[in-house]
Amino acid sequence: MKSLRWPERTRSRGAPPMPASFSNVERKTMMRRIAVIIALALFPAPALSDAQGPAVAAETSMSVRAASKVSYFPAARVKNAFIKGMPLIEIANYKVHASHRDGPGVVEVHTRDTDIIYVLEGTAILVTGGTIVDGKQIEPEEIRGKDVNGGEIRRITKGDVIVIPHGTPHWFKEVDGPIDYYVVKVRAAN
Repeated sequence: MKSLRWPERTRSRGAPPMPASFSNVERKTMMRRIAVIIALALFPAPALSDAQGPAVAAETSMSVRAASKVSYFPAARVKNAFIKGMPLIEIANYKVHASHRDGPGVVEVHTRDTDIIYVLEGTAILVTGGTIVDGKQIEPEEIRGKDVNGGEIRRITKGDVIVIPHGTPHWFKEVDGPIDYYVVKVRAAN
């Protein structure tokens, strides 16, 4: 009987390598966080279902909890968060936003946050990379600009996942009708 073997593959597919400035420990930690967060982000259907259990009052403020506690967001609260385009949770190491756009945005650069985007509904033209034009710091670790020189242009749509490493300019240049998407922001260590 012939044994089956997996074909050997080179690193021609998959995620780009981590920046050289990361240590091996930081790389492993970041990859573990990304894997867990993507797994959680890929199964949002129950949270968006209209079939809800007991009525739950929608909270208007974001949740801030210790990382060691489980965070639960009932469907009504998630639905309300998407209507307003607001965070579900923000803690020191990560954030989860229920994002909604009706039109294009500005160019963004997060110096410490890696964005993991999972598109639930809608389509948009997303530009990533390149060089930000007229970038201005709007708060610590956050830069905004009006345009990008260069960069890669992608049409993103329902079901797509994109990982944007910290320090990478990105821009929702065009939005075809409303778009709803989860953004998981993983914070890099100092």
